[in-house]
Amino acid sequence: MIKFKDLKIDKLILDALIELGYETPTPIQEQAIPLVLEGHDLLGIAQTGTGKTAAFCLPILHILNQRKLKPSPKSPRVLVLTPTRELAIQIHDNLKTYGKYLPQKYAVIFGGVGQHKQVQSLGQGVEVLVATPGRLLDLSQQRLLKLDKVEIFVLDEADRMLDMGFMNDIKKIIPMLPSKRHNLFFSATMPSVIQALANKILECPKKVEVTPPATTVALIHQEVMYVDKLEKPALLEHLLKDKALKKVLVFVGMKHVANRVVEKLEKCGISSAAIHGNKAQGARQRAIENFAQGKVRVLVATDIASRGIDIDGITHVINYDLGNLAEAYVHRIGRTARAGSEGAAITFVTSEEKINLVNVERTTKQKIKVIVNQPFHSVTAEKAAAVAAPKVRSRGGRRPQSKKRQKRRLDR
Repeated sequence: MIKFKDLKIDKLILDALIELGYETPTPIQEQAIPLVLEGHDLLGIAQTGTGKTAAFCLPILHILNQRKLKPSPKSPRVLVLTPTRELAIQIHDNLKTYGKYLPQKYAVIFGGVGQHKQVQSLGQGVEVLVATPGRLLDLSQQRLLKLDKVEIFVLDEADRMLDMGFMNDIKKIIPMLPSKRHNLFFSATMPSVIQALANKILECPKKVEVTPPATTVALIHQEVMYVDKLEKPALLEHLLKDKALKKVLVFVGMKHVANRVVEKLEKCGISSAAIHGNKAQGARQRAIENFAQGKVRVLVATDIASRGIDIDGITHVINYDLGNLAEAYVHRIGRTARAGSEGAAITFVTSEEKINLVNVERTTKQKIKVIVNQPFHSVTAEKAAAVAAPKVRSRGGRRPQSKKRQKRRLDR
C-alpha cells in the first residue's frame, strides 16, 4: 500500500500530515500528486469528499518550497479559484494546516465581507491566493491585485462554477494570467461546456478520474419515503425523534423553505440552522462550525450554499426536496459516507417529484428501497411513481435549462 512518504513530498509537509494522523493517500491523491510534481497539467474528475483538495494543495506546497521565490506585493504565485466562500475558506485552512512548518504565506478573498483585511494580506505578498471569482475581479479592477506572476492556476469545482453563473467571470480571468503556467482543473462532472473550458485552459493534460457517479453511493444505505407535500414537516419531525440521527444534513430546494424548516424544528426543541444565499457570510460560517462541532444537530441547506462543505461524522442526509438533477442527488448523499465509512440517506418523494426519482435510480443504477411503514406514507405519490417509471426516456446528460428553471435557481 502506498504511503504519503512514498510520494516524494517535502519532509516538512510530511511532518504536518503525520501530526494529523494521515499516512495513506486517497486514490485521487495517489494518482494526482506525482503528476503535479512532475509538472503536468491535470484534469481531475472527482467529487467532494474524495480528498481532491489535498491532491492539489500538497504538491503545490512542495513545489513552492523547492523554488523558494519571494512573492511580490499584490502578486500571488498560485491562484486557486473556487465557486463558494465556504469552499475557499476550507481550502485556505487546509493550506495553513498542511504548510504549518513552511515559510509560505496564504490568503483568501471572497465577497460578502469588507475587503480591507483581504487587501492588507495581499499587499504583504502571498504565495497562494484562494479566491471566488467576483471578489477577485473586483480587486483586480481596483488595481489591488495582479495576476501576471501566477505560476500555478487551479480551477476547482468547475461544474459548480457553471451552475452558479460564473463562466463569464472565468473567461475574464483567464486572459489576466500568464500564458505559460501550470494548470490544474477539477470538476465532479464534465458536461460539454466544462469540457470545452478544460480544452481551452489545459495543455496536454494528464487525466485522473475517481468515484464515477454509478459507484459513489455503494456504501450508503438509501431509502425513499412517499409523502404528500404538506406532510413533509411532520415526517421530518417524526424521523428526528430517533436519536440514531445524530448529525443530519437536510437538503431543500429554496431559501424560504430552509428558513421555514428550521423554525419548525426549533419549536420542537431540535437544534438546527440554515445556510443559503441570503445568509450573511458570518452567519453561514457559524452555522457550519456549530454543525461540525455537534452544537447543532440538523443543518438545513440549499445545494448551492452547501457546495464544498466537507464535514466528518454526518450520519444521515435527508432530501426534504428531491432536486431535478440526478447528479445533484449523488453529490448530496455523498456527504454522509467519508473515507470508506457507511452512511444513510432518506429521500422524501411527492407525486410531483416522481420523475426525479426515476432519473436518480437510472443514474445510480440502483433501485432504492421504499419504506411504507411510516405514519405519513402517501399511496398517491407511490402510485404516481409507479406510473412514471416506464414513461421516462433514458437521457445521456443534462438537458438545457429553460429560462423558467434558470430563474428558479436564483432563489436557492
